[in-house]
Amino acid sequence: MARYVVKLGSSVVAHDTGELRVDALEAVCDEVAVRHRAGDEFIVVSSGAIARGMRTLGLGLRPRAIADLQAASAVGQGGLYQSWYELLAARDVRSAQVLLTFFDLRARTHYLNVRQTLRRLLDWRVVPVINENDTTTTDEISFGDNDFLAAQVAILLGADRLVLLTVTDGLFTADPRHDPAATRVPEVVDFSALETMAIGNETSALGSGGMRSKVVAAEMATAAGIPASIGSGLERGDLARLLEGQRSAGTHFEARETRYSSFKLWLKYAKPSTGTIVIDAGAARALRDAGTSLLPVGITMVRGGFEAGDAVEVAEGGVVIGKGIVSYSAEELRRVVGMKSAQVREVLPRATDEAVHRDYFVLA
Repeated sequence: MARYVVKLGSSVVAHDTGELRVDALEAVCDEVAVRHRAGDEFIVVSSGAIARGMRTLGLGLRPRAIADLQAASAVGQGGLYQSWYELLAARDVRSAQVLLTFFDLRARTHYLNVRQTLRRLLDWRVVPVINENDTTTTDEISFGDNDFLAAQVAILLGADRLVLLTVTDGLFTADPRHDPAATRVPEVVDFSALETMAIGNETSALGSGGMRSKVVAAEMATAAGIPASIGSGLERGDLARLLEGQRSAGTHFEARETRYSSFKLWLKYAKPSTGTIVIDAGAARALRDAGTSLLPVGITMVRGGFEAGDAVEVAEGGVVIGKGIVSYSAEELRRVVGMKSAQVREVLPRATDEAVHRDYFVLA
């Protein structure tokens, strides 16, 4: 038995007009049904609510204002899930609609509750169909066309593979729409090698992501020991090849040997930073090489406003070296910058020794 997370981008789910690509959805449902009967588990992450709302409302271009995006999503979400429900039910597969917000994955207790609910649905042999709850999110709709959401779901459920379906056959050496010499990259072993490639953020008229967000999502998954694949959601048969990791289709990212805990992956990718702590070279070296905690004595500057328990970036000069949960508020920390522990206790008697404990810190 295998557990798969399959994510479909807006351009796979719908045409530029907002009309559903029924043939693409049917192909996905066919593959899900076959493997589901064989005992595999599936979680579908589906974009397209905003696209469906745009179609219903007669909007030509994707709105930019948050209120407009939320309203379009509210109009389109019900119809989008109804289509998934009917297509899966016709293949004797039960499904459930699950709407998540960024807050659901940035708050640890919510994160664990989401995992419990999704696990129960899988135990009941139900396919969760997940989308971001754009209607109630208060921040910018920022999961990156659900790529980051899909990666987080794969991580919290310990999936066997993450598959990101788009309108191109994976990652190319350049944008194939503009460069006829561009070639498909069948496998990525070293993410740093991608820095020299022109991986763009261009999206369709309907989407909010892009190839770069998919590569970052793949990086997130592989850091948790989950292989990932990016490939076409428009070519029938490609999903089967992607699920099996065949190099004849898409781009594949193998799981990495060095793995982070689920908590540190959540911290690194899901919890947003609210400020920056600048540290000296000695403290930076201790964090990188010795895995120590960060003490106020190693801090040279505090930027932004935050409370104890918030996530902050930790930087040496202008270079971010990591991210952690801070034990002080910004106001408190500014009062004790550069002080040794004994001096800190004189100023803040109840303060902990660590500004950022090593258990709550992850390198960039």
